[in-house]
Amino acid sequence: MTVRIVNETDVSARGFERFRVVRRNQESQSIVSFELVPVDAERSLSFVAGQFVAVRLTLRGGESLLRHYSLSGDPADTTRWRISVKLESTPPGRGSTHLHECIGVGGELELAGPAGTFVCDEDNGRPVLLMSGGVGVTPHVSMLHRLTHASTRRVHVIHACENSVVHAFGDEIRRLAAMRDGIHTHVCYRNPLTGDEASGACDSTGLLTKETLQSLLPLDDYEVYLCGPPGFMQANWSLLRGLGIARERIHYEFFGPATVLEDHAGDGSDAVQSAPGMAMPGPSSSSEVTVQFHPQADPLPWDSSCHSLLEMAEQAGYAPPFNCRAGICNACLTPLLAGDVDYVEEPLVPPPDGEVLLCCTRPVTPLTLALQPLRA
Repeated sequence: MTVRIVNETDVSARGFERFRVVRRNQESQSIVSFELVPVDAERSLSFVAGQFVAVRLTLRGGESLLRHYSLSGDPADTTRWRISVKLESTPPGRGSTHLHECIGVGGELELAGPAGTFVCDEDNGRPVLLMSGGVGVTPHVSMLHRLTHASTRRVHVIHACENSVVHAFGDEIRRLAAMRDGIHTHVCYRNPLTGDEASGACDSTGLLTKETLQSLLPLDDYEVYLCGPPGFMQANWSLLRGLGIARERIHYEFFGPATVLEDHAGDGSDAVQSAPGMAMPGPSSSSEVTVQFHPQADPLPWDSSCHSLLEMAEQAGYAPPFNCRAGICNACLTPLLAGDVDYVEEPLVPPPDGEVLLCCTRPVTPLTLALQPLRA
């Protein structure tokens, strides 16, 4: 069995590094931003708008916890990074609670990255639609900084949340939109507070509808970046496809099973089967390469439309453990019994011999893995 890393960057030099909080800002009732600088001043802070970092937290009692947060700041600012964290309350989020309650200015965090493929394609001139729900706005703020200062493309920013109390980055987005022509914003509150509409805090109320999108978006071939809770993404994927936007033009990000949107796209032909951050390709398969997810399982033809073995395993009915889906956390480490794989994304730490990270590998030859049996 052979494991090859496609990208020849020296991944052994990467790892978690300590960052210090130099500013903390309450963006809304539930979202706090942390501005961070490296304890090692020589560390590069360059990143691509839309990428995320892994944060390793040490909780009271010494327990270690891994979480992932989009970089929400301006990529042109290489003096600091900004992450923005929503306090999860239903159920309580252990990581977000620790950050909100225990980490202030002067506190230190361990970060790795940046990573992720949910980034703006700057090689074409298509108009851009940034469509977000709730805290899904965080990577879009970074993208908008880049699009405002380094592009002349038309940009539509559509954001949905509950009301003005939880609406984050409204002032920052409006300020960026006012810096040049061609940037249009729309805010929809699902449950506006008294005075929200009169004050102009939102442009529409309730849920985003096909009619609302039709009124906001001139007919065109958009490049769409969709980010938010699964329900928001399921509904709006269907709306966007209903407007005739090609599936390969819709990019999305959320940290969950890649099949979470499946069966929610209306027409079954539009089922979404893609890893976070990737455009959705049409289905294809290869009969020359097969994958056995455990030795007693039947070999399955490798589906080349899948971004990774993790995605194929989920589609086949398995439930491998995962966390980051980007080669950082090692949660999806799986014994490789036979065959060769390539890493399409470089892992933070190369896996031990005889094991692979499912989230960022694809098969080169027929494979045999040692996953747990099929989920019920």
